[in-house]
Amino acid sequence: MKLYMSSMDSPLGTIILMTDDENRLRVLDFADHEQRMLDLLHRQYKHTEIIPASTPCPYEKNLHDYFNGDLDALNTIPVATGGTPFQRAVWQALQEIPHSQTMSYGELAAKVGNPNASRAIGLANGANPISIVIPCHRVIGKDGSMTGYGGGLERKIWLLRHEAPFSGMMPSHPPMS
Repeated sequence: MKLYMSSMDSPLGTIILMTDDENRLRVLDFADHEQRMLDLLHRQYKHTEIIPASTPCPYEKNLHDYFNGDLDALNTIPVATGGTPFQRAVWQALQEIPHSQTMSYGELAAKVGNPNASRAIGLANGANPISIVIPCHRVIGKDGSMTGYGGGLERKIWLLRHEAPFSGMMPSHPPMS
């Protein structure tokens, strides 16, 4: 598989974007976590050729719009993932969590039909290759605590706080400092 890599600046730091030959977003991660991203790519696709993109990613505008308050701008980005069927089911369920809402790992496990799989949900959530667009930042601990996020907890908190005022709702579990 060939992936075309570009990067863009964001309020959260430099973001790495990768698209495939069909122009679907396959990767969105933070540049300071590039090695983790490369490890995930290897696990999901085994043989991947990463090619510097000759033009900026076509979804940069969507991301800029999101960061400027248009939360729905991400909804039109076509995505594709590797991963196991279970991981893909988790990532699909993540996309169904509304802006500014959160869900616990247990609630997400129940949503995908396996209520005792909280730990597996956490592992699948951590392997999400398309951060922000597949909103793994919306998954929190059962007690409302901020738990792991591949981009760092400070980014998770920033994203939840960013979404709250634009959605017209406060987060269902307020982000903790």
